[in-house]
Amino acid sequence: MLYKKFSIKTSSQIKFYNKTISVDSDKSISIRSFLIGSISHNISEVKNILESEDVFSCINCLKKLGVKIKKIKAKHYLIYGKGLGSFQATKDLVLDCGNSGTTARLLVGLLSTNPELQVKIKGDNSLNKRNMSKLIKLMSEFGATFLPKNKFTFPLTLISSEIPIGISYKAGVSAQLKSAVILAGLNANGVTNIIEKDKSRDHTENMLLKTPKILKIKKNKKKKNLIKVYGKRYLNPLKINVGGDPSTAAFFTALTLLIPNANLTIKHVGLNPRRIGFYNLLIKHGARIKFKNIKKNNNELVGDINIKSSSLKPIKSNSAYYVSATDEYPILFVISALTKGKSIFKGIGDLANKESNRIEEMKKILVRIGIRCESNKSEMKIFGNSLIKKTNVSIKVPNLGDHRICMSALILSLVTGIKSEIKNFETVRTSAPAFLEIIKFLGGKFEIKKIS
Repeated sequence: MLYKKFSIKTSSQIKFYNKTISVDSDKSISIRSFLIGSISHNISEVKNILESEDVFSCINCLKKLGVKIKKIKAKHYLIYGKGLGSFQATKDLVLDCGNSGTTARLLVGLLSTNPELQVKIKGDNSLNKRNMSKLIKLMSEFGATFLPKNKFTFPLTLISSEIPIGISYKAGVSAQLKSAVILAGLNANGVTNIIEKDKSRDHTENMLLKTPKILKIKKNKKKKNLIKVYGKRYLNPLKINVGGDPSTAAFFTALTLLIPNANLTIKHVGLNPRRIGFYNLLIKHGARIKFKNIKKNNNELVGDINIKSSSLKPIKSNSAYYVSATDEYPILFVISALTKGKSIFKGIGDLANKESNRIEEMKKILVRIGIRCESNKSEMKIFGNSLIKKTNVSIKVPNLGDHRICMSALILSLVTGIKSEIKNFETVRTSAPAFLEIIKFLGGKFEIKKIS
């Protein structure tokens, strides 16, 4: 039984295995399916949805805005869209996004150009600490207002733009900001132009490309992607079958790579080229990882991943990898800690504004077990050691509200056999509700401790 709040304790090393698994569905695509389905016309159908706390936060917000969403059976939903600008809000409506930064940023994009709306947006303690200044600035360009003024964290009151006009935006590493601009541009007058400096996740674009004349993507003179969003158009309903989440699969990949004689196949995983930087980086450094049975599904590649235990070289990662491996850096740090030699990660400054400061929090964990780390605002050096002493050391994770830190710490403990106590582990359910069940299936042992 899993409790509302609980910690995890471990004290034993996992043994080798030869298994086949499926991981939880892709959170990014699941959330976008509901958001875009809600502003499309007619009934959108989405199968294999991730049924996690983050996705339920998104569903609950949309229902409060008047969107009808019907569950057919497990992981299978119908979304009754009424078109652009169809959200309705009662007086003093509060939208709680929970821990979901994706829901918060993308929903703010939709709300900013939806006429005659005033809503309060908030999240949990972790989300309410995250800086939203870039999002606020962009939506203000569309004409939206945020109160109190000069406050850049939730809770915030959003007043939508009366006459939204398309903007021009140079997109960086954040796919969520890019998506927020795209979604705001759908109901703005004229054309919204986005130049992609960095090729971040393109799930939003892939969904919208199913409807003609909404979105155009071409190369400009500098060979950067130019995305044109045409406002006030009709959106066709979606029909999507969501693949497994490659970010969740990364943790089981790491576990397999680091255990001698292990072999794992993960079925039906999303293999969007902009999401597999983690895998490409590891393959480059000696990982035995192969993609098989690759197919295209709703403009998204899906396939199986086969992983075998491997002898890795120290990882050298420059800023070019950050966009396609954003969520996987905590587990990359774990892999580096257990790989002999100096690994270097550059261009990772944005990790400081995740659910926690992932550079500093992972450094604390690794230093505690005797791994030397050096870091600054945008770089981490890890001096790995394949032989770590288990005596007189332990892994401790405080109440951070960061699912990726919790998952990484558990993998570190299972591989090394170092005792661990990981608090706030319930937060893993925001993205990977089946995580512990899969760990148990693979032979991992842990104790669940209820927090009163």
